[in-house]
Amino acid sequence: MRAVVIFESMTGNTERAAGLIATAARDAGAEVALFSIDQIGLKELAEADVVFLALPDSAAAEIAPALVDAGVRVIDLSGAFRLRDAAARARWYPDTHRLPPGVAYGLTERERGAVARAQLVANPGCYPTATLLALAPLAEAGLLVAGTDIIVDAKSGVSGAGKTPSERTHFSEIHGSLAAYGVFSHRHGAEIEQGMGREVTFTPHLVPIDRGILSTIYVRVAPGTTEAALADVYERAYRGATFVRLAGPSLPEIKHVARTNFCDIGWRVDPSGRAVLVSVIDNLLKGASGQAVQNLNVMLGLDERTGLL
Repeated sequence: MRAVVIFESMTGNTERAAGLIATAARDAGAEVALFSIDQIGLKELAEADVVFLALPDSAAAEIAPALVDAGVRVIDLSGAFRLRDAAARARWYPDTHRLPPGVAYGLTERERGAVARAQLVANPGCYPTATLLALAPLAEAGLLVAGTDIIVDAKSGVSGAGKTPSERTHFSEIHGSLAAYGVFSHRHGAEIEQGMGREVTFTPHLVPIDRGILSTIYVRVAPGTTEAALADVYERAYRGATFVRLAGPSLPEIKHVARTNFCDIGWRVDPSGRAVLVSVIDNLLKGASGQAVQNLNVMLGLDERTGLL
């Protein structure tokens, strides 16, 4: 198998992400070619079996459909193809004018069948990955009380705040501090709401660590619902899922998942029906390149752990 990894030139974060993907793909036995976008054309890309795109949304929106039309399978790490609703896409990703045929949302544990069949996998955002892996099984099981608020209070290391240097991400500004950002204006909120099919209040925060996401989620379940009942739902949802670990009332921490492709989920419930879910991932791995390789493994029928453990 030949895999091609494309990254934006002259930007450190996307190049590092592309390098991580390339290393994992080689570990999986693939012949890997690594290029910046200004080094290669569509003709060369069309010779690959699979192309990873680690590009800005606007570039991915242009290149990915052309590759799909040429019969190449694509794993896109941008947000360009994550939103199904045309109006939401026009607001958050205005350069994406069409969804190619065969698009799957690449939240691997929740969309494994669709990923296996996909021509294009839209790799999820980091915040939605942590949040939806915790919320989706409870919603699917009907445990969340209709009409009640879902509040997501998520915290990310500096590497999750984007590649563009800014005052907010400067060491002297972030060190010793913690700040909310993107309140009611972060595009991952739309992605989370799409996954839940309902309104969600999502507030991200920047914390002075290099990597990792901790998503604390506040929901309502029926009074009298026990922690054991949530455990049963999660165990059925993630039976056999190597990269989701259930911590239960022993709430997980970022250090438990740093530099891994794991998502650890914990929960607490009180008798009135208030439930607090805590989900942690490494934003650069399970929230980006690690999940991309996991999706590659599913697409090609390989052991899902290949290149990741």
